[in-house]
Amino acid sequence: MPIVTIDDREIEVPDGTTILNAARMIGPDVSPPAMCYYSKLKVSGGKCRTCLVEVSAGSTKDPRPMPKLVASCSTPIMDGMIVKNTTSERVLDARNGVVEYLLMNHPLDCPICDQAGECHLQDLSYEHGLEKTRFEFERRTFEPVDIGEHIKLHMNRCILCYRCVNTADQITDKRVHGVLGRGDHAEISTYIENVVDNDFSGNVIDVCPVGALTDKTFRFKSRVWFTRPMDAHRNCDKCSGRAAVWLFGDEVLRVTGRKDQWGEVEDTPEGNSGFICNTCRYDKKSLADWTVEGPRYIDRHSVISQNHYELEPAEQPKSLK
Repeated sequence: MPIVTIDDREIEVPDGTTILNAARMIGPDVSPPAMCYYSKLKVSGGKCRTCLVEVSAGSTKDPRPMPKLVASCSTPIMDGMIVKNTTSERVLDARNGVVEYLLMNHPLDCPICDQAGECHLQDLSYEHGLEKTRFEFERRTFEPVDIGEHIKLHMNRCILCYRCVNTADQITDKRVHGVLGRGDHAEISTYIENVVDNDFSGNVIDVCPVGALTDKTFRFKSRVWFTRPMDAHRNCDKCSGRAAVWLFGDEVLRVTGRKDQWGEVEDTPEGNSGFICNTCRYDKKSLADWTVEGPRYIDRHSVISQNHYELEPAEQPKSLK
């Protein structure tokens, strides 16, 4: 198996592993950020460019450096490859530029956005953004639209990562939304409002890294850091029934898929898809509908982990894992 060195840390990985996934095997401190890549989806990545890295040595056979920064989500490992992520000034400068570009048309509405506190773009801009914008022209603006009975689209916040499009392509029977227009006129939308109605359509909310797609049953009910995420399950004939329920007291404010430290919906222990159906997501809002397993450990660096006192996974009782 090939051996790769990322930020001076060496790891042996299976053939075909990308730089990004190799970095994730080492740990979050050397893993590049990713806004469009989603490991549970086919043909994802290569669009946002936040995961750019510097390859200072291509391989043992050809140790020449790659002249340009490469997208780590789509670049496979070669034996002897040496990669720089946080140790490269070129990478950090390019990443700062990418973040500035992503924020060019993004509204400053975090105080009213339901994604605030668990938004990947918030985390990214905090680490790599500027204190103020350098752009003085008018931003692109769109009116919020209902693309489904329970899904509100705020195109102003969209970064065109295509995750929702890939999700609808791969886990639903039919996709009725997509990218309309080209260039700076491109937007995610539907030709007719309220047409997204597939039983698994709610998962486009879970995969959205920003607040462009929001759950209308949860909108403006609470900030996420005031809620308690709990692992729970129920018998469901459509999906695995494994979910995270977000409680305010004994009230279930929302239901989502269980996400890992990369913000991706976890697979089940049996290796099946962890995406949940709309029945579990929207219709089961009573605590009596669920068997609560215990508090969900929040290991991301977002504010969502504040005021939660869950144990580290290794310290949790077996009944809570």
